[in-house]
Amino acid sequence: MKTTQYFSYMRKRPDRIQIKENWIRLVMEKPEKVEIQSDGRIRKWAKISKVGKYLRVILLQDGETVHNAFFDRSYKGK
Repeated sequence: MKTTQYFSYMRKRPDRIQIKENWIRLVMEKPEKVEIQSDGRIRKWAKISKVGKYLRVILLQDGETVHNAFFDRSYKGK
């Protein structure tokens, strides 16, 4: 999985250390919702049933490089 330096840095935060790589891949491959940001980055959401929360993954314009991943408390699903 390709990542940015920003992602590697943010991944060390206590609230993000629990996010598993396979959960990120799940969101990338089977998102519930997809949005394109004004800067071209791609937002994807999917529910991680094991924790009962929605994970938001932000990809660069290439659609492969993970820039950020976090549990999105404001997203409630479709």
